Amino acid sequence: MRILLAASLAIHCVLAMASSSLAQTNDTLVFGTVDRPPFASLGDGAPSGFSIDLITAIATDLEAKIAFAPFDNFGDMLSAVQDGAVDGAIANISITASRETVMDFSQPIFASGIQILMPAEAGSLARIGGLLTREILTAILIALGLLFGGGMIMWMFERKHQPYFDRPAKDALFPSFWWALNLVVNGGFEERMPQSRPGRFFAVLLVVASLFVVSVFVATITAAVTVDALHDSVDSINDLDGRNVGTVEGSTSARFLDTRDIRYTSYDSPQAMLASFKDNTIDSAVFDGPILAYFEMTEGRNKARLIERVYQPENYGIAFPDGSALREEIDQSLLKLREDGTYDALLEKWFGANFRN
Repeated sequence: MRILLAASLAIHCVLAMASSSLAQTNDTLVFGTVDRPPFASLGDGAPSGFSIDLITAIATDLEAKIAFAPFDNFGDMLSAVQDGAVDGAIANISITASRETVMDFSQPIFASGIQILMPAEAGSLARIGGLLTREILTAILIALGLLFGGGMIMWMFERKHQPYFDRPAKDALFPSFWWALNLVVNGGFEERMPQSRPGRFFAVLLVVASLFVVSVFVATITAAVTVDALHDSVDSINDLDGRNVGTVEGSTSARFLDTRDIRYTSYDSPQAMLASFKDNTIDSAVFDGPILAYFEMTEGRNKARLIERVYQPENYGIAFPDGSALREEIDQSLLKLREDGTYDALLEKWFGANFRN
């Protein structure tokens, strides 16, 4: 009986290994994927992207057929991997400790990390326009009103004491304003110094009052410039506090923001998040750096900028059901593709000749 049991177990193990071994089966391997350009793009035709090309090259090396099963989101795709409904999954799948407990991963296929996408920096004209706030415009109008009013009061005091002010009221508007402006900015004209006692007294009051007006005006502009600079500056993840931040629900980026108590709006997909970024619903997107960089180079050109700092390094890998025998064979093939230059050629195809990973 023991001999029969041992033989049965041995046969079962051999059959299991044979059924799971890629080299010994002619069955088509099914890999799940999601729409994550440039790693996987699910258009009307066949899937394309860096990850798609990579797993296709691996299948060719192993003389195997491959088919792709598209999923609407990461959660459904990874659940299919856990349940063994697919042979594996590939896209921009981060290798994490929690995922490693319920599924297997290949060696890393791409070094990534969490980054921040911000609106492009405004040009000089846009920055000047941004300074024309209601408070600053109000301060300018008040200053102009004081100068016109002060000039006309001086005209009333001085029109019979010096030729410059000896003119009708309708002709004295701009000369009086010009005199008051020069008094405030340059200390006035020596030859047009007030001659009457009321005029001299009022000139002193005008100069002293102008010191306060100019101080308030400069302080208002300085505050506006400082606030604008602080709003655009993101030197650490804590600078996101108070901004309209967006990320993808259930992603490693969402967990990263949760651990730092940063509020954010969650989206079902990167496409939905980036659409909100384009229409200014959010002003910061936190997600996988390569996805954000691809958007910056395509749809977001001249409209978005990617903060260079990587806040949490991550590696992407190919996901397999726990205990899958495919992992070892695919790891070996992946090493071969790295050695013969195929991997680097795919990087150059999808990320440019200057890209290094």
